[in-house]
Amino acid sequence: MAAVVGTQAVDRASAVLIAVLGSTEPVTFADLIARTELPKSTLSRLTTSLERNGLLQRTASGAWQPGAAITDYALSVRPEDDLLRIAQPFLDALGEFTGETVNLAVPVGGEVRQIAQVDSTYMLGAVNWLDRPVPFHCSALGRVFLAFGTPLPPGRLPRLTERTITSRADLEVALDRVRAEGVAVVDSELEPGLVAIAAPIRSADDTVVAAVSVSGPGVRLTPVEIAGVARALLDTAAQISAALCPTHESSSDTARKAGAA
Repeated sequence: MAAVVGTQAVDRASAVLIAVLGSTEPVTFADLIARTELPKSTLSRLTTSLERNGLLQRTASGAWQPGAAITDYALSVRPEDDLLRIAQPFLDALGEFTGETVNLAVPVGGEVRQIAQVDSTYMLGAVNWLDRPVPFHCSALGRVFLAFGTPLPPGRLPRLTERTITSRADLEVALDRVRAEGVAVVDSELEPGLVAIAAPIRSADDTVVAAVSVSGPGVRLTPVEIAGVARALLDTAAQISAALCPTHESSSDTARKAGAA
C-alpha cells in the first residue's frame, strides 16, 4: 500500500511540474488547481516540496515558474553544442585559408548570437565578437538570417555608422541580393571600415539554422578578395551542412558529380 501511495505522490508532483513547464507564463495557484484537478491542501504541499528542492519558484506576484534546478539544467544543455563540435574543424580551416576572423552564429531573439570564433592572424581587425550582441539589419550574419526566414524585429533600424541601412525598403533590396547570390556582404555598416561576408548553414529540411562569416578591415577585404572569400565561405557552409545532415551534399561534391556527367 505504501508503494502505491508513494507512486501516487510522484505522479501528482509530476503533473504539477509538467503544468508549470508547459506554460509560457508563470502559473497561478488557481490555474494549477484547474490544470491538475488536485485538492488545494495537496497542491500546497506539493508546490512547497518542489520549491524546497529548487524545481519550482514563486514570482513576486506568487505565481509559479521553473526553479533554479530546472533553468540551470536547461542552460547547460545547449542545442548548438552539436553544431559547435561539428563545425569547429571547418571554421579552423576557413580561418587558416583567409587569415581573417571567422565566426559561427545563430539567431536568438532579436539579435545575432556569435557562438564560436577563429581569431584573425593579423593584429588589425582582431576583435572578439563572442557574446557581443549584434543587430540583424546591419551585419552580414544577420542579413543571412533575415534573407532566409528569420523575421525582422519591429521598430526602427538604428544607424550605427554613416553607411548603415535604416530603411526597411532598402534593406529588402539588400536581402533580395543575398537570396540571389547566396552570401551577404556588409561594408562599414556595423563598424566603420569593417567588411563582413556570411553564408547560411542549413538543416536537413533546408531551414537556415546558423551562419558562418569572415570579417576584417576593408583595406584587406577588397572587392577582389571578397569574391574569393565568398566562394570559400559557400563551400565551408555547404560542408558544415553536409556534416550536420548527411543527406546534404557539399558544393564540391555537387561539382564533381556535374563534371562526371
